[in-house]
Amino acid sequence: MKAREFENVLIVRTDRVGDVVLTLPMVPALHAKFHGRRISMLLRSYTQELVDGFAGLDSILTYDHGNKPKAFFTLLSELRKCRFDLVFVVHPTFRLALVMLLAGIRMRVGTGYRWYSFLFNRKVFEHRKTAEKHEAEYNLSLLQAVGCDIRSIPSIALAVSAAAKNAAAQEIRRLGIAASEKLVILHPGSGGSAREWSAQNFGDLARALKNDGCSVVVTGSSLEELLVEEVVSRAGGSVTASAGRLSLKELAAFIGSARLFVSNSTGPLHIAAAVGTPVIAFYPPIRECSPCRWGPLTERKLVFTADNALCERCKGGPCQGSDCMDQITVDRVLQAARKLLLEGETKRKS
Repeated sequence: MKAREFENVLIVRTDRVGDVVLTLPMVPALHAKFHGRRISMLLRSYTQELVDGFAGLDSILTYDHGNKPKAFFTLLSELRKCRFDLVFVVHPTFRLALVMLLAGIRMRVGTGYRWYSFLFNRKVFEHRKTAEKHEAEYNLSLLQAVGCDIRSIPSIALAVSAAAKNAAAQEIRRLGIAASEKLVILHPGSGGSAREWSAQNFGDLARALKNDGCSVVVTGSSLEELLVEEVVSRAGGSVTASAGRLSLKELAAFIGSARLFVSNSTGPLHIAAAVGTPVIAFYPPIRECSPCRWGPLTERKLVFTADNALCERCKGGPCQGSDCMDQITVDRVLQAARKLLLEGETKRKS
């Protein structure tokens, strides 16, 4: 398939932060195939800020307005005006598949396994729930429908504006953290996207890292303030909280200032990997939620996966809740944190 056949390309990913970050490798891969072509993304409005300024991305369209999906014919009208000739529906729904057809987009690439897949005229037959590949690899597989030969995952580097960096610096000053201090961020929430390591474990880890001389900040969204405060309380009040104070771009800058980021499997984990901060991540013993599919895209990581065979509640069967996550001990995580912090310190001095 010849590159000149397409001039205006759209990538559709209308779900959550981590999903969007792991879709971004499609942009450089498409540019490598379609040199100089226009590439846009259709996203939910709350993720728009995060990818604004991403290298190679020409424009962003929003799927929603006021936290509600745009009216069908409003979205259809906007898409028609853009005159796209190729679309990749990475996060498929019947509504999205139908609107892409009615918008007159000539080449529509999507999964071949949904009942509405007849609305796509280029189909990729992969079941993501089997978690045989990374989410970014599944996304890139869609490009094979138009002749892209993907041999590796292009790196992700989020663009962080000067304004976002200034806001992050102000938050660091508000928290009383000096530039010379070892900032470690703990992010105990997951927004419901994963099983969670307990607040008690995060609190114990925070206390231990504080005793090691680190400046520990517990982050979360405005909806996670109670969880963040619980972690701070369980740490004996020796660490600080920053919940709901930063936008996504400002959070990216804030995380980029840290020596280490520790969290469950959630969007900010992928932000941390994309801004180059070493990460420690926790995953449940569930195949479709595994690090094989959802692991952070960085070499600077240590990943822990719970073992439900040792769980009193699950007893080796299907995961029944977050009890399994307690199989990941604070001591093991603390040793991993010390290892990554030491490696980072050695790298800075070299």
